[in-house]
Amino acid sequence: MEVEAKLKFVRVAPRKAQLVADLIRGRGSEDALNILTFTKKAAARIVVKLLKSAIANATQKKNVDVDRLYVKMITVDQGPTMKRFQPRALGRATTIRKRTSHIHIVLGEK
Repeated sequence: MEVEAKLKFVRVAPRKAQLVADLIRGRGSEDALNILTFTKKAAARIVVKLLKSAIANATQKKNVDVDRLYVKMITVDQGPTMKRFQPRALGRATTIRKRTSHIHIVLGEK
């Protein structure tokens, strides 16, 4: 049985969130929570909330054992980019790209 949770339009760069996602791919849910709790990345707090949401989704299903869950798949995709402009010298402007992410996590049962 698979359980999933999605989080879209997160204001964290996908490249940075991918580093956090690589840490927990294939691990047990409790082990993944412990790893993310002590990771000093801003994206780790976001992924913790998403992982807890997926575990909560699993508790709603009757035939899923929560203790046997593991991170079967976690993907970080690029969302839309917000473009802002910063004034520079000689009347020019520089584009600042504020990137967003779509994070999708699937928990499976061993």
